[in-house]
Amino acid sequence: MSPARTSCRRGFTLIEVLVALAIVTVGMAALLATLTSSADTVVYLRDKTFANWIALNQIALVRISGQLPAPGKSDGDTDFAGRKWHWHQEVNNVQVPGMVRMDVSVRPAEEGSSDSDRGWYATLSGISGDAVGLPRGDLPDWGAQNLTPASNAPGGTPAPGLPPGASPVTPQPVPPPTTQPLQPPPAQPPTSP
Repeated sequence: MSPARTSCRRGFTLIEVLVALAIVTVGMAALLATLTSSADTVVYLRDKTFANWIALNQIALVRISGQLPAPGKSDGDTDFAGRKWHWHQEVNNVQVPGMVRMDVSVRPAEEGSSDSDRGWYATLSGISGDAVGLPRGDLPDWGAQNLTPASNAPGGTPAPGLPPGASPVTPQPVPPPTTQPLQPPPAQPPTSP
């Protein structure tokens, strides 16, 4: 066989195999980092949703208790979705008498100390009080009330037959609409160019 006809068959060299392996390794690491980041985001959003539900539950518990909470701060723990959660509630008076504002913050119990103001997964606000409505479950019959102006005055006595908390209003007669004949708009003088 002549040297000119030697076969030029060659395989991959060790360097080429190592470079290809390094490229595949970097690509797999990037893919794994993306999957891990997505899983962490899903877990965080799930926990944030649970924290919102716990805060809403805490506000609802205060509202349905029928008691106006005293202004101040309180803390507590609750079990929800197989996990222990810590909540912090702050109650403040508002400018409307008989109403308070509740701010409830929630986070997993194992994250941070209760003294820290950071790390809350959710903070929700709610209003409670007797000025919002009584939690009795009954609805007034709006068409059958006796409306008298004297019972609406400060210090006046409510009209008989009204449920507690209802404010009587004197109905005002509605005047009939007046119709005016339509007038054509005033004519504009022609303009010369």
